[in-house]
Amino acid sequence: MTTTNLAVLVPLLPFLAAAAGLLVGRTAPGFLRPLAVLPTLAALALAITVAVDQGGGRAVTAHTELTPTGSVPIELALYIDGFAALVAVLVAFVATCVQIYSTGYLRDDPRYSSYAALVSLFTSAMLLVVYSGDLIVLLVGWEVMGICSYFLVGHYWETPEARAASIKAFLVTKLGDVPFLIGLFALATDAGSFRITTILSTVANGGLHHPALVALLLLCGVAGKSAQFPLHTWLPDAMAGPTPVSALIHAATMVAAGIYFVARLLPVFEASAAVMIVLAAMGAVTMVGSALAALAQDDIKRVLAYSTIGQLGYMTGALAVGDRGAAVFHLLSHGAFKALLFLAAGVVIHAAGTNSLAVMSRTSGLRQRVPDAYWTMTVALLALAAIPPFSGFFSKESVLGAAEHAATGHTAHAPGSAGWIVLVAGLLTALLTAAYATRLWLLAFRGRGTEAPDHGRQPLSMTVVLWVLAVPSLAFGGFAYRSLPDWFDGRDLTPTLTTSILGTGLALVGGLLTYGVWQRTSALAARAPIGAVAAHPEGDAGLVEAEAIATHEPAFGDVAYAPDPADPARLLLGPLRRHAAEGFHLDAVYDVLFVRPVLAAASLVQFLDREVVDTYVRGAAAAPRLLGAAVRRAQTGNVQTYVSALLAGTVVLAVAVLLVATGA
Repeated sequence: MTTTNLAVLVPLLPFLAAAAGLLVGRTAPGFLRPLAVLPTLAALALAITVAVDQGGGRAVTAHTELTPTGSVPIELALYIDGFAALVAVLVAFVATCVQIYSTGYLRDDPRYSSYAALVSLFTSAMLLVVYSGDLIVLLVGWEVMGICSYFLVGHYWETPEARAASIKAFLVTKLGDVPFLIGLFALATDAGSFRITTILSTVANGGLHHPALVALLLLCGVAGKSAQFPLHTWLPDAMAGPTPVSALIHAATMVAAGIYFVARLLPVFEASAAVMIVLAAMGAVTMVGSALAALAQDDIKRVLAYSTIGQLGYMTGALAVGDRGAAVFHLLSHGAFKALLFLAAGVVIHAAGTNSLAVMSRTSGLRQRVPDAYWTMTVALLALAAIPPFSGFFSKESVLGAAEHAATGHTAHAPGSAGWIVLVAGLLTALLTAAYATRLWLLAFRGRGTEAPDHGRQPLSMTVVLWVLAVPSLAFGGFAYRSLPDWFDGRDLTPTLTTSILGTGLALVGGLLTYGVWQRTSALAARAPIGAVAAHPEGDAGLVEAEAIATHEPAFGDVAYAPDPADPARLLLGPLRRHAAEGFHLDAVYDVLFVRPVLAAASLVQFLDREVVDTYVRGAAAAPRLLGAAVRRAQTGNVQTYVSALLAGTVVLAVAVLLVATGA
């Protein structure tokens, strides 16, 4: 088979698995797990084959007209360059790991059949986005991912948190998708085609009439899909879904789609220097703000959610300085260690019986209960903190190196101001990332207090996946920075000396400072008796996800807890902690600016409909009703009355005729 035929099968196999799972999942439960795992595994094998055939060389292209439109054609097109080939491998790899992990994690879930089918559909949609050479077909995958996230985040629909989170994720991303759609049509109108190759050729020839406007419209959709400021608020709340879904969304699908889209169409954004500065500012605010928020969170999954937002900010920053190779390199590296972080967190949550780091810090022996999760999560956190030689170091340093080159004027693809914005924000975020990664590790695995409950060994399917993901988290970066330039436009990804020293030094300072503060606060807390978890008048509200793997009847709810006095964030952030824990109140701002005005407008429309429109409707109905009542009163059933009325009418008519005749 040709590379083109193999590429068509990569998104098609998970799609067929999804269709089969939805159709026969409940009637043939014995086929559920093979149907979930095997097609995705086959798609992974085919994606690897396509990547090997493509080899980082000339892009593989194919197209056929999907439907005649009379104007701009819509084509079923493939466009597989080095970026697409490797990102597809990442998507299929993480999806396969999630499906295998889920066979153990959700083994007794009554809705596992629909869950597995939706994960397969999610995977298929992302692969369609990656391989598509036509923007309309790409948009189909883009929107299918949106509806899949709605259903998967709301998997535990019995809980109000899951229902609210799924609706919020859907609405916020759709808020960005409206201008995104307008931008796509404007781009295709200027280029005369939705094909990516034609659009890139038009941009190269200066054929875009309003490049800044088009790029900004597209950027709205990217901000929503990839959870960038100011449309990032849906992602932390999406943690109400099952933990494997969080791993899939954060590592390989949904949020990766926006970054990949900008990387694929980067010349469109580079056509306007102002847009590149906006992109840099968006990435910088996202990086620093999310890192501060992560440092203040109590829910372990929300820490990882804000971490994802910050790492996506790094990728946005790399794109803002015109280096899509560094952006996609970090996308690949981040996909491995972030999937590992979430899947290991699922094991830790089960062992501790809670999402709350405050509760975990009062629990001893957790690392002995889950040694596999402990060691693999340690590897992933070191990769997240960009400590050499873990993979995150090489990919993050490629971003900082690209920013340094732009800041010093060594690239013509982005203004120097964008480089300085990304470089300063990236270095500050490196310190904060190491701080919250260290805090998470200390509170989760170095707690003191009651003994952790023993839930027995984890299923083998879950443990194996953790160690499989640990391999690229540890070794991918050192291998990739030498070989990936051949796949990524030939750009050098070797870490530069200056940013490596600065980035690693700041990461070590952040980690050691957090550890020192934790030791001091722990010593002070040890002098006071450890009390029961109770309400605290100045505490935060922690979201507890008790996902018992044995029964899979998760319980969510807002639980008041006493903040751990040993939490280093209390000293590191000081009075900023409360605001950071609330995401700097951006949801409250949206509530004032958008939610309340919309609700007020809805109330006004309801009042006008009820008191004005309905009044006219009721009046129109009342007049015939009154006329009917009058006529009904005349129908007495008395024949004498009818004859009298007939004679009276005859007399009246006769008089009238006589008067008319006399007048004539």
